[in-house]
Amino acid sequence: MKKLIFHLFMSMFLIVSVSACGSSSDLENEAVKENKEKEDEASNEAKPEKLIIWEEKGRAEALKPVIEAFEKEYGINVEHEELEIATEMYERLRRDGPIGNGKAPDVVTFSHERVGQIVKEGLIQEVKVKDEVLNAFIEPSIRGEMYQDKVFGLPKSVNTSVFFYNKKLMAKAPETMNGLYKMAKDLRKGKVHGYYAKWNDFQDSYGVIAGMGGYIFKDKNGKLDPSDIGLNNKGAIKGAAYIQKWYRAGLIPKGDKAAIEKLFIQGNLASIMSDGNSFTERKDIGIAPMPELPNGQPMKTFMEIKGWHVTAFTKHPYWSTKLVEYLTNDDNAMQRYDLIGEIPPNKSIKHNAAINENERAQALSIQLQYAEPVPNIPEMNKVWGPMNSAMDEMTTQKAKPKRALDKAVKTIKKER
Repeated sequence: MKKLIFHLFMSMFLIVSVSACGSSSDLENEAVKENKEKEDEASNEAKPEKLIIWEEKGRAEALKPVIEAFEKEYGINVEHEELEIATEMYERLRRDGPIGNGKAPDVVTFSHERVGQIVKEGLIQEVKVKDEVLNAFIEPSIRGEMYQDKVFGLPKSVNTSVFFYNKKLMAKAPETMNGLYKMAKDLRKGKVHGYYAKWNDFQDSYGVIAGMGGYIFKDKNGKLDPSDIGLNNKGAIKGAAYIQKWYRAGLIPKGDKAAIEKLFIQGNLASIMSDGNSFTERKDIGIAPMPELPNGQPMKTFMEIKGWHVTAFTKHPYWSTKLVEYLTNDDNAMQRYDLIGEIPPNKSIKHNAAINENERAQALSIQLQYAEPVPNIPEMNKVWGPMNSAMDEMTTQKAKPKRALDKAVKTIKKER
């Protein structure tokens, strides 16, 4: 009797299990079908006769061949205009977008630092692409294009600061900042300065502060918390004190950007921390990643990401997104590098000979592994002023690091 009951129970269990599996499978099939229908619906968006794209001034050389190929493949005319990216593009988008007078662009380019602000202003829209598209890029470049867990652009180029050195004064780039400090002291016994970084400015000094343990806003599960500021923690104070050490030793030359660059070009400055796109290719100038900090950590320089964004005013979001995908695919990203030298954020560049054989590109690709995107949330606008003042006070007025950083953080929190 017990055996009969057991067999009856097992039979019922198997029937229920099979039914459940069938239901689960049906649900999965329904989900796939629903996604397919949504995709088909989106792709059925009427094909426009024309799309308008705004490119950064001086970069059309890289844009033209790509849009010509897009036109040929999809039969859509693409008009482009070059604008100054920092202010002109932003102001015109705010002005022409809401009017809907036919002058508003479908696709624009911005630095990722603006993303949070222009999303809040309703100037760009979420870019909806498949995961396989997003996975083609290095993770920080996509993070820089995100705001409130949504992606608002695809990255076209990345940049950060690297180490430039005069090969006549330095046989090779030092591996550590401690090694560089010793070189700089030896060179300073003569008429030459050994190293320059604009550490009285937060843009350059953050690499040291972050590498020593400081942070701007705490990253909590991929979201930046503007209420948690780490610019006056122990690591940040150590970083600031290390920077101050260089100034107290008289090792950082004074002067504006033009004067410092002249000093470097003329051979009176052995090395300089500068934007990866600085200085034309010269045989006497070497390029390397930033040397390691005294705590054994890499310098976490700021990363700038420039991306393509679909405007909130386009009548063709599907085809505008298709254009953005096309502009940033692996082949077109490398073509952009070949034409104007901008480093692509695409993972595939690791295996590209053109990148691996170029000293500048190689230095950038290594340093970018440690670089951090400038926070793109609007609260970041409140950070620059107080932190620039703090760094200036520590490097020129010899203010104590803890006091200067405490003051800066207090001001940031007050202005938020």
